[in-house]
Amino acid sequence: MAGHSKWANIKHRKGAQDAKRSKIFTKIIKELTIAAKVGGDDKDSNPRLRTAIQNAKGANMPKDTINRAIKKGLSNESENYTEVSFEGYGPNGIAFFIDCSTDNNNRTVSNVRAIFNKFGGELGTKGSLEFIFNRKGLFIIEKSKINSNTDEFQMNLIDWGLEDFIIEEDLCFLYVEMKDFNKMQKKLEQDNVFVKSSELIRVPSTTKNLEFGKAQSIIKMIEKFEEDDDVQNVFHNLEITEEIIRKI
Repeated sequence: MAGHSKWANIKHRKGAQDAKRSKIFTKIIKELTIAAKVGGDDKDSNPRLRTAIQNAKGANMPKDTINRAIKKGLSNESENYTEVSFEGYGPNGIAFFIDCSTDNNNRTVSNVRAIFNKFGGELGTKGSLEFIFNRKGLFIIEKSKINSNTDEFQMNLIDWGLEDFIIEEDLCFLYVEMKDFNKMQKKLEQDNVFVKSSELIRVPSTTKNLEFGKAQSIIKMIEKFEEDDDVQNVFHNLEITEEIIRKI
């Protein structure tokens, strides 16, 4: 799981450097709209909306923007989104799992396939790579936002499903089983812990280590997927080494 937290850390730093906030906002607004449309506007009875609001606040999204996105989801004007996932291999056998929300499935399939082809990969059949990834819950918290020492903080969360706790620079990564995601979310809210982001992720059971030149191509492929408006999450099994972090 450390590999995933390193990649999340890279995205966190890189986002601050290249001003991708508008792109982040677009994805969060879509998720707020879908969550409200599917489950209503009561975050206490709609865990998906609670997560989307939490992430919106973590990204410093204005309250008015959050409310407008939720209101749109409740109206008849909101688009009908379909959630679809794609699996495939990039170059050098790196596995990819792409989660999308789309109002035009043909467009999304075409775009995802085009990215696989561009980088010398191949789109696979549904379910072909499920065995490589495990579902987990991830919470990212700024270390400075924790009021107690990190050891005490961890101990306080064990009974709430904390499975792994990783610190990288100024960020803390909390992992839980998927079944404990909502329970942990409520616990952090009760303790007034500011969560920068939270999500259900796919963690690879094994990772592949590539030399930097080959890994760089995979990273460009990841970023190309993330640029697509229909793509909500990109998961892979590339090992993010210290060398990659330094050179990026």
